[in-house]
Amino acid sequence: MSHRRVLSIVRKEWLDLIRNPGALAPVVLVAVIALILPFAVAIAIPALTGEGLGDDRDLMRVSALSGAPSHLSADAKVQFFLLQQFLLLFLLTPITGSMALASHSIVGEKQARTLEPLLATPLTTGELLLAKVIGALWPSLAIAIVCVGVYFAGMFWLALPGVAGAMANPSTAALVLLVAPGASLVGLQAALIVSSRVNDARTAQQAGVLLIVPITAALVAQFLGTFWMSARLLVLVGLGLLVLWLLLLAISVRLFRRETILTCWR
Repeated sequence: MSHRRVLSIVRKEWLDLIRNPGALAPVVLVAVIALILPFAVAIAIPALTGEGLGDDRDLMRVSALSGAPSHLSADAKVQFFLLQQFLLLFLLTPITGSMALASHSIVGEKQARTLEPLLATPLTTGELLLAKVIGALWPSLAIAIVCVGVYFAGMFWLALPGVAGAMANPSTAALVLLVAPGASLVGLQAALIVSSRVNDARTAQQAGVLLIVPITAALVAQFLGTFWMSARLLVLVGLGLLVLWLLLLAISVRLFRRETILTCWR
């Protein structure tokens, strides 16, 4: 595999993104929602209603699962629990962005008649697909990392004392640094597999539902106190997603038939 050829395609994807910045609109929208919703639920609504979070017995019960430090007040423990749970929303940011970019990178190039010259080069199928993955992953992942930084800055500014410091824990690190990239890689690789067989980018993006539904279910289950994703479990999930991505990458290389795809897409 030639790293130089892969980087050349990644640079080409970057130039395409500069010419079409609107492709990042979905990820920006999801990022804004992921930033506003936690602070609205954990800080703004209690402040407006005048009711302390620690007064809610159900929230106190489920927050006991979060492992909040014992030195935090009752309100701070519930706030920590809520803000920790809403971190799962940031998984949707890179998944949404990478899915949109990955699906358009194949279907869009076919519609623009730029895929045929690319496939006529010495570039191998593995190099092409890996470059498409990297090109679709890094913009949305960069936005997600910036949003997490803003999220922590908002907690230091708005949350109760000790909450922001408590959020800097192994679970947060595993979620942001391992699970989020792994989920994004799996989602966009699935989108590339589908987009190599269809002529509509929206059809390829529907593969993201396979990841969004479990994330939403996990968020709801943790809010209900049904189960808790510990740092160890998050690491295992992240590693499992990386293994699944490698498997999907191998499958996509096998399914991607250059001559057949060009013939069928005409």
